[in-house]
Amino acid sequence: MTETPVPGHGLHERFLRGLSVSPRRTAIRVDAESLTYEEAHELALRRAGALRTAAAPGPNAVAVLADKSLTAYVGILAALYSGATVVPLNPRFPAERTRRMLTAAGVSTVIADPVGRAALAETELDLPVLDEAAAATARPLDAPAAVRPSDIAYVLFTSGSTGQPKGVPMTHAANDFYFSLLDDRYDFGPTDVFCQNVGLNFDCAMFEMFCGWGHGAAVHAVPPAAHRDLPAFFAERRMTVWFSTPSGIAFIRRMGGLTPGSMPTLRWSFFAGEALLCEDAADWQAAAPRSLIENLYGPTELTITISGHRWSGETSPSQAVNGVVPIGPVHPGHEHLLLDGDEESDVEGELCVSGPQMTPGYLDPEDDRGRFVERAGRRWYRTGDRVRRLADGTLVYLGRLDAQVQIQGVRVELSEIDHAVRQCAGVQNAATVTRPAPGGGLELVLYYTGKRVPAATLRRELSALLPEAMVPKAFRHVTEFPLNSNRKVDRKRLAREAAGMSEGHP
Repeated sequence: MTETPVPGHGLHERFLRGLSVSPRRTAIRVDAESLTYEEAHELALRRAGALRTAAAPGPNAVAVLADKSLTAYVGILAALYSGATVVPLNPRFPAERTRRMLTAAGVSTVIADPVGRAALAETELDLPVLDEAAAATARPLDAPAAVRPSDIAYVLFTSGSTGQPKGVPMTHAANDFYFSLLDDRYDFGPTDVFCQNVGLNFDCAMFEMFCGWGHGAAVHAVPPAAHRDLPAFFAERRMTVWFSTPSGIAFIRRMGGLTPGSMPTLRWSFFAGEALLCEDAADWQAAAPRSLIENLYGPTELTITISGHRWSGETSPSQAVNGVVPIGPVHPGHEHLLLDGDEESDVEGELCVSGPQMTPGYLDPEDDRGRFVERAGRRWYRTGDRVRRLADGTLVYLGRLDAQVQIQGVRVELSEIDHAVRQCAGVQNAATVTRPAPGGGLELVLYYTGKRVPAATLRRELSALLPEAMVPKAFRHVTEFPLNSNRKVDRKRLAREAAGMSEGHP
């Protein structure tokens, strides 16, 4: 039976909700430019009309290849309004990677700013670009196109184990379920000011935009320079909702912005994408005393985030493992199981999730191998993350399965080493990676921030905490960790650097 469109369930209808609440309030601000809900809606309808005119019959995918700009934000809405699948891409990525993603997603039209146009030209793909002059004269749609729950709202790309980007399609139904849960959990309203901090090709950008727009709130793009004095930026914009990876906390601290009471306007602070340390959460809470803090967890394949833990300075540290804030229980309406190898465990193992937020599968079915498992008549997504289940159902993140390595025949958890290093005097944060050992196998290399500490001192202190096989062979002090395009610690880059270090390098 053919599925029919269901009004009220498309991702774009989050914006229509905001339009009904805040027609003349700011919907999006980029630097000094801004659009009200009415203005953004009218522009999106006109550009959607141009897209519908240019679209070929059948499934349609529209790439938004642009930096954070009004072109990008209106482009995302226009693609959704037209009934197409939106594919947000980073114009700063290498041309070959962009070419592969455009091809894999079956993109038929591109919305681009000048940087995106230049990036598209480098791919040598002959794809039409929506011309803003032509779009300005196009007949606007009377209303956004209706969509079916199973239609794909957007495609995002994650890194694949083969080095090829993996396309993750997410349905309107999955997003509708997800944002409905968030509406029940949080008290967002039209007077809130949301940051739009992460890259538009990162799934958490969907959280920032559509949480804000679903409540008629303003969404402000955060320029890179603002991170050098974030408290001043918050004060000027009256920012109330913040979202970032935990790595951003260390940078703000280093810039002197993480002082007690420095961010009084924040009501909500969300962290996701990597492990959140208890020390960082406590420092952020002191800087933003009126803010509730949540540690969110979830792979792109499970619609942005699939669990959350609300930070409490009284109880969260006692639940933490290796100094990492718990990730909370899995969202209602979902089932989860823990796999220890091929066997289910009641306590600890790889987190597998099944439920309405799960992707229907990768763009390339070959990528499904090893990422999904069939059990008890259900399909489960294997996250690749090891967790521990506490008695109350709270999950605690232990690390990636691929972060468990064999050193001299001993099974080693890299996160356990990181935690031990952070106990050493002067160390702020740590990231342990592996490199090939001279005699075969692997050896450990430690990168750390904070004060520079003699390698001999670190070895001595760690020897009192860890077995010999877990004490790194080399130590490297860095001012800050390199971050990837999603502002997570770039451990792959550290591992490549470690492999090139000479033996015995301090």
